[in-house]
Amino acid sequence: MKQSVYMQGMIALFLYRKGDLKTSGDILASLKEHAVSSPELGMYWSTVTNGYYWQEAPVETQTLLIETFRELHAEQKDIDQLKYWLLQQKHTQHWSTTKATADACYALLLSGSDWLSSRQNVSIQLGDYTVQTGKAEAGTGYCKQRISGDEVLPAMGNIHVVVQPIPDSGNTHQQLSTLPSWGAVYWQYFENLDKITSAQSQLSISKNMFIEKNTGQGSVLQSVTESNKLKPGDRLKIRIIIKTDRDLEYVHLKDMRAACLEPVNVLSGYHWQDGLGYYETTLDASTSFFFDRLPKGVHVFEYPVFVTTEGKYGNGISSLDCMYAPEFAAHSEGIRIQVESK
Repeated sequence: MKQSVYMQGMIALFLYRKGDLKTSGDILASLKEHAVSSPELGMYWSTVTNGYYWQEAPVETQTLLIETFRELHAEQKDIDQLKYWLLQQKHTQHWSTTKATADACYALLLSGSDWLSSRQNVSIQLGDYTVQTGKAEAGTGYCKQRISGDEVLPAMGNIHVVVQPIPDSGNTHQQLSTLPSWGAVYWQYFENLDKITSAQSQLSISKNMFIEKNTGQGSVLQSVTESNKLKPGDRLKIRIIIKTDRDLEYVHLKDMRAACLEPVNVLSGYHWQDGLGYYETTLDASTSFFFDRLPKGVHVFEYPVFVTTEGKYGNGISSLDCMYAPEFAAHSEGIRIQVESK
């Protein structure tokens, strides 16, 4: 029990191959008890994180455990859930080494259900509108349909998806229930920035503005409200809070600024703040932050700006995108700010 998850899997494999079925079976049962099962992410171990040593590699650990579960004759659904985690992680992360890529491909192709030869029909209903999926791409089953704005109705927000096996394909409903399918619906429209409401998926982002004032007790942050007016020369702190339920890589955060705000830092460069490393670049109307890696959890970071001129301004929104997985995106709500004369 003092060993890592990776080492427990290796020990179970070794003991099973040496004929110690009792101990290897106990280790397998323990691994299942400590695993996290999620309909969204599959089966995984939350204690496995990126580390310096070879036994701390998440992809290699998962593939080793898939091999362990397969060789020790675990349930098929558990093996499929382990494979599902690998595919879900590939959405938002890259397999960083050739060994990780080879191990992952080996585990996906040779373990669990045969997902490549599976064939099914997908029926998608948007309210009373039926999406035509008959021209799906061979092999992947990919299809895409665009609905023009004048055809979009409120009832289309009620989406119903049914997956059925193709007759005589050899699939049963039990096998079909383990097959992964992915889809996305995007609604594009024009709206004033200050009227945009927040949107989130597995990601969420919120933005707050604070006036930084010097008092007898030191520097104090006060929220920007209608009663707490802005004036030219005020120094503000922009605080952005990001929440994610999984590790993400190659993330872009674009924070729009009102025309009356000027950032203190105008030079592009790499920064480190509260455990987050990111590259910051300042543009005319926004500031962009590029994260190589965004670990799961809650992240808070800030940057300062100055108020320059009086007037009423739209402050825009903050949008967060996983660069290679556009379905993982979120944005904050739009707000307006008012700057009074001194």
